[in-house]
Amino acid sequence: MSYLNTLMFGIYPYIALAIFVIGSIIRYDREQYTWKTGSSQLLESKQLKKGSRAFHVGIIMVLMGHFVGLLTPAELWHIVGIEASHKQLIAMGLGGVFGVICFYGLTILIKRRLYNPRVRATSSTMDIAILLLLYVQLILGLLSIFVSAGHMDGAEMLKLMSWAQNMVTFDGTEAAAAIADVHWIYKLHVFLGMTLFVVFPFSRLVHVASVPIQYLSRSYQVVRSK
Repeated sequence: MSYLNTLMFGIYPYIALAIFVIGSIIRYDREQYTWKTGSSQLLESKQLKKGSRAFHVGIIMVLMGHFVGLLTPAELWHIVGIEASHKQLIAMGLGGVFGVICFYGLTILIKRRLYNPRVRATSSTMDIAILLLLYVQLILGLLSIFVSAGHMDGAEMLKLMSWAQNMVTFDGTEAAAAIADVHWIYKLHVFLGMTLFVVFPFSRLVHVASVPIQYLSRSYQVVRSK
């Protein structure tokens, strides 16, 4: 196992997560006014609604799939009768469907951000960069489906699961060893995923941490008509 592999997949993820946590705390403490999405709906709403709905539905389901798929021990899947090959097929199917939905929405959002003059004029470099980073990450994820189709036994998926679970248990050495010989598409996907954690505190992605769950239990606002 090379030093570069250990650095990228056994050490860098912890650096990325540290920046994510510490950077987010500092930004929230010092710059709460910037803790928002910076909506451009007033400048253009039709394409925003179309792209945003598809993007958010797709990305939420993709992230949930990654979380459950990578962090659930293989033994638990075996208990319910799902073998690695079956799990990989499910992941490819659901990931492909919601990945395409997300891709559709994100394509609309990027086109709107770059080619609508009013929206482009109010966009920062980070606004554009984060959309492009997400786009590349999504494309890598979709491409990985075709790589997975070449080995339906689920072996590569088990290595990625081992990487994620060893990272969670703070065993970076074992994590790096588990991912050492997987296809480069997976490695690049993982590395860019960690990089998104790095840029998170410095972008509009911070709004993800402010989902207004309290609205679900808040009393209705009484509005009196004249």
